[in-house]
Amino acid sequence: MKTFSQTTMDFTTDTNIEQKIVPAQEDQPINIGIRIKKLKQPQTNQKPEAVTVEKNVKVKSTRGRKSIKQVAEEADLINIPEDEILFMKQYYTMGEVAEMFRVNQSLLRFWEAEFAIIQPKKNKKGDRYFRPIDIKNLHLIYHLLRQRKYTIEGAKDFLKKSKKAEEKFESIKKLEQIRAFLLELKAQL
Repeated sequence: MKTFSQTTMDFTTDTNIEQKIVPAQEDQPINIGIRIKKLKQPQTNQKPEAVTVEKNVKVKSTRGRKSIKQVAEEADLINIPEDEILFMKQYYTMGEVAEMFRVNQSLLRFWEAEFAIIQPKKNKKGDRYFRPIDIKNLHLIYHLLRQRKYTIEGAKDFLKKSKKAEEKFESIKKLEQIRAFLLELKAQL
């Protein structure tokens, strides 16, 4: 019978780790992590004396949907340039627009499919190029969905029923700028 040396590793960075010592068994899985311990290979056909198994504290995954609180916090972090700067370029790539809104490109493609007011130009290869007007429309949709918490259907209805939705959105942006200025002025006093 062959004997194998066992190696245990632990990739956790958490300090709350319990340790148990259990006898090694042939069918027992080995815990993989950062710390590497090599057990002594037995001289004869005996099993190793003990293996250290560490119980890890479960770390919450960062994959999947974000909570409503996280989405609300990130809604204020979008980085769309002022109109003078925005209209200097005729077209923006999908990657540039995704960076402005801090969203995935797949979300922009989804919004394009759902909302008729977003119509980026496509080249023969299929790459999307957004005009500044498309970016303004995306900003309106982003505001409705992420900041005002509309559903997709609710945002569609709002855009259909309210012909002056863009004007209302512009006035809201101006009021937010005035509010930010007044808060900054108050902080300086």
